[in-house]
Amino acid sequence: MTEGQPADTRLQQVVDGIVRIAAGDLSTRIRTSPNRDDVDAVITGINLLAEELNSVYQEFEERVESRTIELQAAHRQMQRMAMSDALTGMANRTALMHGIEAALLSSEDGAKRPSVLMIDLDAFKDINDSFGHQTGDQVLVEVARRIRWAVRRGDTVARLGGDEFAVLLPETSLTAAMGVAARVQEALTECIRVDELDVWPRASIGAHAGQAGESAEDIMVRADTAMYAAKEAGRGQNKAFEPVMLYSRQLRRDMAAELRQGVGRDELFLDYQPVVELASGRMIGVEALIRWQHPQRGLVMPDDFIPIAEETGIILDLGRWVLRAALEQVARWEGELALEPDFKVRVNLSAMELQRLDLVDHVRQALTETGISPGRLIIEITESAFVSGGDVEMYSLRSLSALGVGIEIDDFGTGYSSISYLRRLPVHTVKVDRSLIRDISADPGQRHFVDAVHGLIQAAGMEAVFEGIETLDQAADLLVLGCRSGQGYYFSRPLAARQVADILETGAVLPLVQAPANSTGAG
Repeated sequence: MTEGQPADTRLQQVVDGIVRIAAGDLSTRIRTSPNRDDVDAVITGINLLAEELNSVYQEFEERVESRTIELQAAHRQMQRMAMSDALTGMANRTALMHGIEAALLSSEDGAKRPSVLMIDLDAFKDINDSFGHQTGDQVLVEVARRIRWAVRRGDTVARLGGDEFAVLLPETSLTAAMGVAARVQEALTECIRVDELDVWPRASIGAHAGQAGESAEDIMVRADTAMYAAKEAGRGQNKAFEPVMLYSRQLRRDMAAELRQGVGRDELFLDYQPVVELASGRMIGVEALIRWQHPQRGLVMPDDFIPIAEETGIILDLGRWVLRAALEQVARWEGELALEPDFKVRVNLSAMELQRLDLVDHVRQALTETGISPGRLIIEITESAFVSGGDVEMYSLRSLSALGVGIEIDDFGTGYSSISYLRRLPVHTVKVDRSLIRDISADPGQRHFVDAVHGLIQAAGMEAVFEGIETLDQAADLLVLGCRSGQGYYFSRPLAARQVADILETGAVLPLVQAPANSTGAG
C-alpha cells in the first residue's frame, strides 16, 4: 500500500472469516473485490475450503443421524426380544411382571387392582412325546392365539415357558377374571389340526384378584397355587385362589421333604396284593404295594404321597427302593419255601423311571444281587407311559423284555391305548381296569363287552389279569368267560410278607370260585 492510497480492509476480513470458520461457522463466506489479485485468490481458497468443510460436516451429521436411528431401532428390537416369547410372540415372564407392577402402581390412585390367570395345559407332555416337539410347538402357537382371542382388549397374554401361560387383567374383579377363564376354556375346546393329526388341548386355570398389600410376586404365587388346585381337581378345571390353598401347598412341600427323609429312615414298607388263579384259588403271584409309616402322621397310603413324589421327582428313589425291597422279599421266600415256578412279583414303574437311561442296568443289577430269576419279575406300567413313550422308553421296554422280565400294562381301559398299538410293544400281560368289570354281573351288555376285550387281548398273544374283583359273582362271570387270573378284595386285601408266606407254606387257596350252574358263556 502506497502513501495516499485508502487502507485495504480485505486482510481484516480474511482474519475475521478464518476466526468464524475456526469457531464452527462453516457458512461464513468472505467477499472478493474486483481487483482479482493475490488477496482475492486467498479469499477464494478460504471460501472453497469452508464450503468443502461444510459439505463434509453435513454428510457426517446425516451419518450420525442415520446410525442413531439404527441404534434406536436395534435397542427397541432388543427390548422386544427381552420382553417377548420367541415362539409365540407373546409377552414373557419379565414383561408380565413389569405389567403387574405397573397395574399395581395405577391402582394406588383408586383404580381396581389387577387380576392374573395362570394357565397350564393338561398332559401336554403326551403331545410332545407322542407326536414330536415340532408338533408340540405348533400346538403352543395355536393355543397362544386362542387365548389372545378369548381375552379382552388391554389384557396381556404371556407365555411363561413350556406349556404354561398367564394373563394379566388390569382393574379386574375376581368375578370378571373367572369369566375370562371360562372363555379361554371354551376357546380350547375345539381340536387343533396339525398336519394329519387332531390334538385336543385342555387346560387347568388358576385365578387371583390382587389384594391390598400384595406384590406382583404375591399375586403370581397365589394364581399359580390356584392353578395347581385346578389340576388336582381334574382336567379342564378353573379355580379361584383361596387362602387354604397356600396352607395345602405348604403341607405338600413339608410332606415331600419328610418323604425324602423317610426313604433313608426305613419308614417305608411293602404290602402284597395276591394275584389268584380263578379256577383254583391258588396264589400265583403278588403285586408289591408301598406304604409309609410316618412317625407322627401314622400310616400314609400311596394315594396321599405318590402324586407328591411324582411332582418332586422323589418317585425315582421310591421306585428303586420298591424294586429292591420286593426282590429281597422274594429271595427270602425262595430261601424259606418252595415257590412254584409260575409265582411272580409285580412292581409298578412310573413313566419318569422309564425315561432313565440307567433303568435296565439297575434292574439287571438288582436281580443279580438278590439272586432272583428275571422270569419272576413283572414290571407294571400305566397306559399313558406306553402311549407317550419315546426312544428311551422303547429302548428300556425292549431291553427289559430281552432280559426276561415280564412287561404288564396296568389300568387298561382308562387311557389312550388300543390292542393294535400294544401288539407292536413288548407287552406280555394286560391288567384290565376295575371299571370294566364293575357292572359285569348286572349288565349283560357289559359282560359281552368284557368278553370281547378279553378275546382281543388273547388274539394279540397276551394274557389278561382282571383287577378289582370284589364279589363272587364277578369272579364267577370272569371264570365262565375263560379269564385265567385276577386280583381284588374278594380274594384278599393286601397282606404283610409274613401272611403271604403262611399262604404259600400251607398251600391254602383263596376263595375258590365256582361258576353258577345257570351261567352260560358269552359268544
